[in-house]
Amino acid sequence: MEVLDISRSKLVLLQGDITLEETDAIVNAANSGLMGGGGVDGAIHRAGGPRILEECRKIRIARGDLPTGEAVVTSGGNLKARFVIHTVGPVWHGGHRDEDRLLGNAYRNSLEAAVRNHIGSVAFPSISTGVYGFPMERASEIAFSTVCQFVCKHQEVKEVRFVVFSKPDFDVYMPHFRSAGS
Repeated sequence: MEVLDISRSKLVLLQGDITLEETDAIVNAANSGLMGGGGVDGAIHRAGGPRILEECRKIRIARGDLPTGEAVVTSGGNLKARFVIHTVGPVWHGGHRDEDRLLGNAYRNSLEAAVRNHIGSVAFPSISTGVYGFPMERASEIAFSTVCQFVCKHQEVKEVRFVVFSKPDFDVYMPHFRSAGS
């Protein structure tokens, strides 16, 4: 585990299972349909139980598919986290379809949803780097720069964790995490 203090917030990088995090909220790298799926999305829905899916259904009925880069909040169901912030990251198309901006929006809009819901601590997975194919190194740079810019302007979020699943992912994230504190 690595820790940085940025403005009045603490940033943490760790390897682990995001469904076990004891933050106020965890972020779900969801698909636009919000009905669960594979990877992080499937793990969160399985661990959180049917309440999360039911709340996602209601959101989908009210507003339709969630656009890429946007975020919505549900309860945490059976998770240790009280809330789940669902966001849709971009599918990687070689960097020619505004993927960087959309990924930044996914992080920023998740944090804005946290502030609106009085959520003080948030755990993020590596959004879009699984089946969506976003290059891990580029994604980690965007994640850290977006989060650092946000917490410098918004002191309401006291802790942001970046939870990566594997040691190779942790190793890719580490240099960008350290440079975020510079």
